[in-house]
Amino acid sequence: MVAAPVPVEINYHQEQKLLKINFNNNTECMLSAEFLRVYSPSAEVQGHHPSEAVLQIGKENVEIQAIEPVGNYAVKLIFSDGHNTGLYTWDYLYELASNYDILWQDYQIKLKQHFEKK
Repeated sequence: MVAAPVPVEINYHQEQKLLKINFNNNTECMLSAEFLRVYSPSAEVQGHHPSEAVLQIGKENVEIQAIEPVGNYAVKLIFSDGHNTGLYTWDYLYELASNYDILWQDYQIKLKQHFEKK
């Protein structure tokens, strides 16, 4: 089994609200604070089953206030809206980076559907 890439550098660019991650396989990505917030791996967002996931609304202006290392396998992101319960493992960050376009489009579609219902 091949190990998933791990971050060698993580930097938050506050002005752009972007988290820049460099992985050990020379992959580099930029993920917005909003994207990371709406795809938080926490049970509060994802539920305990995909059917329990909670659509995150109004997170356009959210910022990352702190990044706390968790062992050698994850970071905990502290967001300006008070959310701080998701542990972003290296595998999950790489998955988010690898599937960014699909995930972001899916989120935008769900938001649109939510507001069309109102």
